This record gives sequence, structure tokens and C-alpha cells, in this order.
Amino acid sequence: MRLDAAITDAVERLAPASDSTRLDAEILLCQTIDMPRSYLFAHPEDELDDLTIERFEALLRRRIDGEPMSYITGVKEFWSRELLVSPATLVPRPETELLVELALREIPRKAEWRILDLGTGSGAIAVSIAGERPLSNITATDLSPEALAIAAENVRQADLANVTCIEGSWAAAVAGKQFDLVVSNPPYVRSDDAALQKLRHEPRSALTSGEDGLDDIRILASDCAAILAANGLLMMEHGAEQQTDVANILEAAGWVEIACHNDLAGLPRVTVARRNGT
Repeated sequence: MRLDAAITDAVERLAPASDSTRLDAEILLCQTIDMPRSYLFAHPEDELDDLTIERFEALLRRRIDGEPMSYITGVKEFWSRELLVSPATLVPRPETELLVELALREIPRKAEWRILDLGTGSGAIAVSIAGERPLSNITATDLSPEALAIAAENVRQADLANVTCIEGSWAAAVAGKQFDLVVSNPPYVRSDDAALQKLRHEPRSALTSGEDGLDDIRILASDCAAILAANGLLMMEHGAEQQTDVANILEAAGWVEIACHNDLAGLPRVTVARRNGT
């Protein structure tokens, strides 16, 4: 089978599973033959042998089954970096870049802030902030040792000396320490949300948080003040429909200056709050 014929066939088969069928087909074929996409355009007449077709077919079946492209390729771009991902981590979403953007607005360029990324997953947030603020120290935590291993490898590949990875659950992982800023993209999907069917390849523990999706946000609102310096900030990503509930949770826990920020789609996505008191 020629390269161009393999792509045409794959595009048709991928239609029910992908909104970017041709791009997916080309990326999967490039991974199969270990060549850049430019090679596909320059050599459409090249013939694939039976073993290569078999390997390409295996990747196609995974994508047709709904597996994210990032798990198949093992990488995902975030904040202009290519990061390793695995089924132990969520696939970083573009909307999460808002959390990084808001953090960078607050951290002075030459400041030596102590920053905590709770539930780091692939390390996308921690790596992005650390690269932009090299004088600050970032601590990245996760309950999953498999996810933390991915985060640590992303830190290593980015050659960042200002990130420390610690295994543990939320604020308990850093008990006794203090930070100037805490950022988190916690689980916030309802346990019965129909959208979970489309997310079945991603770790359920990193997605769901109780019947209303807010259990972990309640924990963060309750526990993070104890690890923040005076006037420290907490930034949390949440669902687009959870803005009011998150604000109420934070207010009840004593946080002040509570404000929600919209993502590029205009949806309420990240709430920022300040620790009350000295």
C-alpha cells in the first residue's frame, strides 16, 4: 500500500472518532515509519511493507477506540513545550494554560517565590511556571507515583533545577512548609457525568470528585490556608458551571478577594482567592 493510499483509508476510518482525521492519520503514520510529516508530502508513492501496515493498523485501532492522540504518541504540547504524558496522567488541556498565565501575572520576574502545584499530573503547570520564573522554587505534588514519575521526567527533560517533586495527597504532602502561591487543577467532574464516557482512557481519580465534583476543591479551600504565607494566593481550575459554588466554598472557608477568570472560550475557568489574615 502506498503512503497516500494509507492516509486516505485512515482518514475515512477515523471519522467517527476524530475531529482532525487527516492530521491524526498523518501523525500516526509518521510515528509508524519514524519520519517527519514532510516525508509524507515528498514521498506519497512510497510503498509500506506488511509489517509496517500491521503496526499502523494497531495505532489506528487505538485511535478509533477513542484513545487520545497524546497517549498514542506519548507527548502533548503545553505552553509551547512538548511534554510526556501517559495513561497515568490527564492530557493537559489548552484551558489550563489560563492557570499558568494568571500565576505569571502575580509572580514578579525576579522574585524568589515559593510556589506549590498540587496534583501536578504530568507536571505541565509546574514546568511551565518554573521555566518562566527561574528564580522561584516550585514544588509539585501528586498522590500517584506513576504520574509523579512522568512529571519528574518532564522536569528533567526541561533541564529545570527549580522544581521538586513530592508524592502525597494535597496539602498533607507539604505539611509544615509555607508557600507564596498555590496552584491546582484538581478533579472537578461529577461522578455521574455523562462526559466521562468520552474520557474513559484518562485516570478516573484525576477527573472525578464526588457527586457534585467539588469534594477536592472543598479540601483545598479548607487546608491550603495553613500552608500559605500571609496574603498568599490560591488559584484553582474548575468546571465552567461551578463558578458560584467554588466562590461560596472559598468564602465559607474564610478566603477573601475571590475572583473568577474566563478562559479563551469565555467560560469561567479559574478562581483566585487570597488568604485572610497575617
